[in-house]
Amino acid sequence: MIDYTAPLRDMQFILSELAGLDEIAALPGCEEATPDLVAAILEEAGKFAAGVLAPINRQGDLQGCRLTADGRVVTPDGWQEAYDLFRESGWIGLSAPTEHGGQGLPKLVSTPVWEMWFSTNMAFTMLPQLNVSQAEALQIAASEDQKATWLGKVVSGEWGSTMNLTEPQAGSDLAATRCRAEPAGDGTYKLFGQKIFISYGEHELTPNIVHLVLARLPDAPAGVKGLSLFIVPKYLLDADGNPGAKNDVRCIAIEHKMGIHGSPTCTMSYGDEGGATGWLVGEPNRGLETMFIMMNEARFGVGVQGAGLAERAYQAALAYARERVQGRNALTGEAGLPIIHHPDVKRNLLSMRARVMAMRALLYTAAGWFDVAHHHPDAAQADKCRRYVDLLMPVAKGWCTEIGNEVCDDAIQVFGGMGFVEETGIAQYFRDARIITIYEGTTGIQANDLVGRKILREEGATLRELLADIRGTTAQLAEDPVLVSIGVDLSTHAENLESALDWVLANGKDNLADVLAGAVPFLHLLGTVVGGWQLARAAQAAQRRLAAGEGDGAYLASLVELARFYMAGIAPRALAHAETVREAGGPVSRFSEAAF
Repeated sequence: MIDYTAPLRDMQFILSELAGLDEIAALPGCEEATPDLVAAILEEAGKFAAGVLAPINRQGDLQGCRLTADGRVVTPDGWQEAYDLFRESGWIGLSAPTEHGGQGLPKLVSTPVWEMWFSTNMAFTMLPQLNVSQAEALQIAASEDQKATWLGKVVSGEWGSTMNLTEPQAGSDLAATRCRAEPAGDGTYKLFGQKIFISYGEHELTPNIVHLVLARLPDAPAGVKGLSLFIVPKYLLDADGNPGAKNDVRCIAIEHKMGIHGSPTCTMSYGDEGGATGWLVGEPNRGLETMFIMMNEARFGVGVQGAGLAERAYQAALAYARERVQGRNALTGEAGLPIIHHPDVKRNLLSMRARVMAMRALLYTAAGWFDVAHHHPDAAQADKCRRYVDLLMPVAKGWCTEIGNEVCDDAIQVFGGMGFVEETGIAQYFRDARIITIYEGTTGIQANDLVGRKILREEGATLRELLADIRGTTAQLAEDPVLVSIGVDLSTHAENLESALDWVLANGKDNLADVLAGAVPFLHLLGTVVGGWQLARAAQAAQRRLAAGEGDGAYLASLVELARFYMAGIAPRALAHAETVREAGGPVSRFSEAAF
């Protein structure tokens, strides 16, 4: 079993120095997020992650889930006990509104907690994550009666949650959705159709499961504008609001997957025996708008999965490098030293740590922006943070998951041949991580969203504003003789980003195919630069505390060196990405499909 220690020092440094925890705790509705309370929450979450979730992660991978002949899904040993304890401890409702049974804490506080869950047992944590996403959608779109009936049970975790979008013929193209909903005449609807890739679509960890299902009404217009959203429970409710008769919905298959074996990925069939009963959420034909609320919450969570899995893989690789003795020191010829003394292994580990910190800083800062957008009394400040969140959501999902995959891959390299052996456990993180660049929208879909909807539609205005903030940081770094080189490097990479932005804007109208061919490199470019910006800010904060004689000097100095390494070892990718954006689209567009 690979041990886990919550990186509380890194988490608390980012929360206080980069993400603005003190400022957010001063906002209306966020006053309870005091430093002492947050520190206590993180400490307890770390204990739960290491003591409850981590020990069952490996057996979940080995046992997986199975579908019985009578349609039940059996989850791995330990799942039920862990879920009961997770729910009873109130972790699901950490950031949900108090009026629905949550604790009402800022998203900035819940984000590092979820990182710990994903680090220690991603397959398990996908279940409560769905509750958080569904609760967000129901808070915004459900009627008051629906909230009273369903929302409290979802927030508490008493009932499970799913979202049902994908169909066999309708993957990312939701316009091809065929699942239909017919009015039953009593305010309910009968649903018919099949949905695939439904995480935790069937299980017995909770006494009921609340499915949110996209379907078409009989008079719906074609395309995505004709999709409506329905609550379809596994069990219908009796007169007292408790699970009663079984609804006409069942799991007919579970997928056999590369990773996340402990999470059942189900094919769900609706209406085999007369129609599954459902209730319309929101307005007819506007279901995709509501579902996107749930999807955006889930996409941010998937970005946190990237950071969480990368942290766990990094910890495992570091522990192995400290204990594995092999070879001789290249400079002294000394034998009998652990492999962390080899320059390439050390470089690999440092690269892993730098990327993990860049992801974490970006995600936590974005969570802070989310809180400002929702709570700040200054409308202009709230709007700026809302636009920053919207702009960087594809980066949080796309870039962080791609980097998470890279780090898990590099961890196997540190293990060498033993990394290819399942019994060491490190391969599981690589296998689990492979899905995160795919589900909730592939990296290509995120990149098209970034370039098409977030940049071209507003002519790059928000990204220009973000670049101005980055240049504000470079100007501050230029005034510090210790950090000036970091500022110079960051300025260069920001120029690469702006030149690529200029090209995208100049060609987006007449050469859209060329632009979209470089959308993924543009997403990587933006993620690389923004990640570097966050580490430069971390170096600033660390140097400020060093100069004041505050904190652990060795740790603070390491953050400065980490930023230097990122600028030298990771950020130069920005130039290559920028060149790819500008130069590769033309050849892609001109290359004939018949020539493959």
